[in-house]
This record gives sequence, structure tokens and C-alpha cells, in this order.
Amino acid sequence: HRQRNKNMSSVEKVALVPDGARKAYDGLDSEASRNFHDTKHVSKNTEMHQTEGGFLKPLIFGGLDGILTSFAIVAGAAGGSMPIPVVLVLGFSNIFADALAMGVGEFLSSKAENEWILSERQRENWEMENYPEGEIEEMIDIYENRGMSREDATQVITTMSKYKDFFVDIMMAEELALRVPEEDHKIESMKEGVVMFCSFATFGSLPLLGYVIIPALFPQSEEEVLFSAACVITGMVLFGMGCVKSNFSASHWFVCGLETLLLGGACATVAYTIGQFVDSLIAES
Repeated sequence: HRQRNKNMSSVEKVALVPDGARKAYDGLDSEASRNFHDTKHVSKNTEMHQTEGGFLKPLIFGGLDGILTSFAIVAGAAGGSMPIPVVLVLGFSNIFADALAMGVGEFLSSKAENEWILSERQRENWEMENYPEGEIEEMIDIYENRGMSREDATQVITTMSKYKDFFVDIMMAEELALRVPEEDHKIESMKEGVVMFCSFATFGSLPLLGYVIIPALFPQSEEEVLFSAACVITGMVLFGMGCVKSNFSASHWFVCGLETLLLGGACATVAYTIGQFVDSLIAES
């Protein structure tokens, strides 16, 4: 199968590593790594890649963006002393409008990038048909610059050039640093857009749930209690998402969770401060 079109993020790259190889690397256990690969070759098993790696970026990015956007609205409204109905109207309408915009934007940007990469492949294919000697010479130069001898590079490239489609894909990766998308790239782009929308809308709704659930259970609750509940919920979700993200990176789960929590807290602080500042200006006027 052809590789996906995008230059994979670090999250996606780690997600494609087999579980046995990842555990061996995390423990710096060369013997376990050797045993994993020997067993794989003996049993003729295929490495168990996680094919969902491409959806990690829209899932995590959409979730973080959604919850931070929502909580920024809540914090700004609290800083501006807005009533609860206004917070809910602004919050939910903004979250779902932004979620739709983010989902559509993810689909269109992914589709546009795929189409551009395919147009570049058509150009490389045309150049290979009209002047193969020049393309082969370019690839030999690239491999030689990476440390291969001229003789070895010539032998390798000459062999690969016998297989045209394969060689064009290699040219795309080596010359342009682009991965050719799969044939169903439009469907994949649509899936990414749907994941982005659902993630943004779901996580973006969490800070607002306290303004809905708590007043229903405790009608006499004050606005400070509702805002505190939103802070707690948002903090827990941010820390949890950071911990989940650590499964696809080399960082410790606590460090990832704390980093995400602190960055989210900084965004909320800015929103709350601006809300208070604007409210004070309006009060003075």
C-alpha cells in the first residue's frame, strides 16, 4: 500500500510502531528487540501496525482546541459577570459552529493537499517518461550525498528504476519529501473531518455541562460554584488528554498531562483577565 500523503506528525509516526518493538525501545532492551524481530521473521508474521494513526492528529487537536475554546468562553463570561443563560447560548452555539468549521476545514485542507501531491506525482511521472536519465542521475546524487559511494548509489538506483511506479514513489519521497496518498484519499479526508468535528464538539461541550447539570440538581447554586465546577472538569480532561497523548510519544505520562494542563490554564487565565478588563471598562463608562 502507498503511504499516506501527509508528512506524519510525531504522534502518527509512533503510532505505527509495533507494540513489541516499542516496548523494547522504551526499556532500551536490545535483546528484546532482537527476539521480537527474530520471532517475526521465523513465524512470517506481519508487523501489527496501528492503522488508526492518521486519525490521532484530528482527534487530539480537535479535542484540545474544543475544550480550550469552550473554557475560554466560560472564563471570559465569568470574568465579565455574564448571566448563566448568556454563557450557555454563547458556549454551545460557538462550540458547534466552530466544530463544523474545523471539520470542514480539515476535510478541505487534507483533500487539497492530497490533490496537490498527486499533481506533483504526475509531473514526476512525466519527467521519468521523457527524460529518465536525468531523473536517475538526480537520485544517484541524492544517495551519494547521504553517504553512499557513487558506484553503490548507481547500482541501487539503476535497479529501482526498472520498476517505474515504485521508482516514481521513491522519487516523491526522496526529492520532494512527500508521501503519495492512497487511492481512497477523499474518503480518508472525509473521515478526518468527521473525527475533527466529533472530537471538537464532544470535548468542547464538557466545560458547559456543569452549567446545565449542577443547576438542575442544586437550583440554589451560585455562579462561582458553577465556574469552579467548570474549572475542575476542564482541568481533569486536559490532564487526562495529556496522559493519553503520552502513549504516542516518548514523554512520561505525568509530564504530558501537566504540560497540557498548564497550557490550558494559561489560555483560560488570559480569557478570564480580558473578560474582567472589558467588564470594568463598561462599568466605568
